[in-house]
Amino acid sequence: MTGNALRITTSLALCVAALGACSKADNAADTAAARTDSAAGRVDSSANAMGDSASRAANAAGSWTNDHIFGFAHNADNGEIALGKLASTKATNSQVKAYAAQMVKDHQAMMTEAHALMGKVNATADSTWGDAKDLADDGAEKLKELTDKEKGADWDKNYIESQVDMHQRVLDKLTDAAKNNTNADITAALSKTSAKVQEHLTKAQSIKAGLK
Repeated sequence: MTGNALRITTSLALCVAALGACSKADNAADTAAARTDSAAGRVDSSANAMGDSASRAANAAGSWTNDHIFGFAHNADNGEIALGKLASTKATNSQVKAYAAQMVKDHQAMMTEAHALMGKVNATADSTWGDAKDLADDGAEKLKELTDKEKGADWDKNYIESQVDMHQRVLDKLTDAAKNNTNADITAALSKTSAKVQEHLTKAQSIKAGLK
């Protein structure tokens, strides 16, 4: 091999080696970058999860706004009035019929008082949020069930049992709302309403115990 040929061959070998080293360096850099991106993705995912958890916690902590309280109360009163009017016409037991008439009277009065207080504290009734909507949906379902059901002792029992369940549910929610409220006027109203709901619950439990 001549001297020129040897130099050309050596140069080519050096270029190939250099290209190989560059390729390995590039692959290593790409791998490192991929690992960095993956780690960043995990960090972003963790941050998003923490953010979602914090958001859910904040929503739960602030669930009983004034508008939510009045919305829940409105749906509770509205449902009891509708069921009471139905029971006044379909109940056959005299105690159940009298109880139903009392529900209509009391809850109409409670609704009027709530609306007056809303104006005083500059609030509205948000009846579409979680607990309020669930209560309204369940009330509408029970109203349809009792509307389609035939009159009789079983109807009376079904209505009274629903009254026990519903008033206990409402009482628990009002108690929780009172614990998470800072407005003195609303706290006083919640206390008064809770006492009336407890009265209704106790009466419904007494009637239920006497039904066969």
